[in-house]
Amino acid sequence: MKQLLSTNIGRLRIIGFLEGISLLVLLFIAVPIKYMGHDPTVVKAIGPIHGALFLLFIVNTISVGVEQKWQFKTKGKVLLACIIPFGTFYVDRKILREVSIKA
Repeated sequence: MKQLLSTNIGRLRIIGFLEGISLLVLLFIAVPIKYMGHDPTVVKAIGPIHGALFLLFIVNTISVGVEQKWQFKTKGKVLLACIIPFGTFYVDRKILREVSIKA
């Protein structure tokens, strides 16, 4: 864990994991409770957390992309992953882990 926190790519992987979890909680738990249970409390609690993680993911992706000299295609894939459920987990396994190992 210490190794992940010491590099930009490691921090991006952690933020990606947290952002992915928050998106899944929002989509599959909070939103159904809001509309089927008529209780928006969970969305009001999880929504801002997800929003902050989303913005952190975008900023860190751009930062790592510039640092690693990623092509636009790679940056686009990583940025697109944060709006697709399970996308950040896929990108972590296919792109970020490999970059992390090389570094």
